[in-house]
Amino acid sequence: MDHLQSMRVFVRVADLGSFARAASAMDISNAVATRHVADLEGRLGTRLLNRTTRSLSLTESGQVYLERARQILDELEDVEQMVVARNHEPLGSLRIVAPVVFGLHNLAPVLQTYAQRYPKVVPDVTLVDRQVDLVEEGFDVGIVIARQVKSASVVTRRLTTGCMTVCATPAYLEKHGTPTRPEHLLEHPCLSLPSEYWGDERVFTGPEGEVRVRPQNVIIANNTEMLRQFALLGMGIAILPSYLIGNDTTRGQLVRLLGDYQLPQVEINVAYPSRRHLPAKVRTFIDHLVEHFSQTPNHQVSEQWIRDGRGRPAPATHAHYEHADEDAAPAPRSRPIDGELAPKLSKPSRTRGRMPVASPF
Repeated sequence: MDHLQSMRVFVRVADLGSFARAASAMDISNAVATRHVADLEGRLGTRLLNRTTRSLSLTESGQVYLERARQILDELEDVEQMVVARNHEPLGSLRIVAPVVFGLHNLAPVLQTYAQRYPKVVPDVTLVDRQVDLVEEGFDVGIVIARQVKSASVVTRRLTTGCMTVCATPAYLEKHGTPTRPEHLLEHPCLSLPSEYWGDERVFTGPEGEVRVRPQNVIIANNTEMLRQFALLGMGIAILPSYLIGNDTTRGQLVRLLGDYQLPQVEINVAYPSRRHLPAKVRTFIDHLVEHFSQTPNHQVSEQWIRDGRGRPAPATHAHYEHADEDAAPAPRSRPIDGELAPKLSKPSRTRGRMPVASPF
């Protein structure tokens, strides 16, 4: 029989001094109550109750067992109530993992408004640019790039999309010329992410349709903030997230290029290990993330999406772009586009929750 239930029956019988009253209070039959206590005595190898036709009394062993059993059952009830409360009231540590640059530029306003709404939750944020196993490393929530999600052991919800922008400094463009077509990138030194993130090709969509090019990389880095610093130093042309260079383009430090062409947007999701029995702290944070990013223009993270301290979008500012002199010598004619296909992106492991929740985006 159920050991804990037998313990509960024994405590109730001892408290009420009667099998019949205990059985009635617990909505079981008198015979079942008797069997529970008999099973408990058989397990312990000692008598807990002295029984007569008129009364019940505790044996010495029964008195000792009653005190400890009552303590155990009270502690068990406290634990169960605590767990139930945690699933209904958001509280405790919330472990979040996100890409370094995305986290630095986008998570603070989200966490500020979430902390104001749920003060009993303590966000514990880890920013990394490596593969992370949500389950093994004990993370509750991860920010992921949708195209990199291959594991069936995690659940994802869409947060937003990010735009990638080709850019360079005005000084660089004045010296080396301004590319007006994707093919012209072949004549310029480019600052790029490693091929395992996006491949070696850059795929543009423009007036003539799809254009694929393999830029000539002079520097490769796995962090877009570092690539931004290289771009600001005039070391070449970079392809960076729009939100990362918004202030730079507004101040004229970087110039947006190839305005007639678009790169594929990057879909950003929130991931968590399971949708079953989701703790309140995880459920509310996911909902808060989705709500926060749903307010972005066209659900995109862009250079104009800069929130104020209350989590609301700040007034949009119009970026000022410095253009190269139209009378300057035209850019050198580009070489033919390399027609080879880029190598396939490395696939993340499908085991458990391992996935590239962190990326340089």
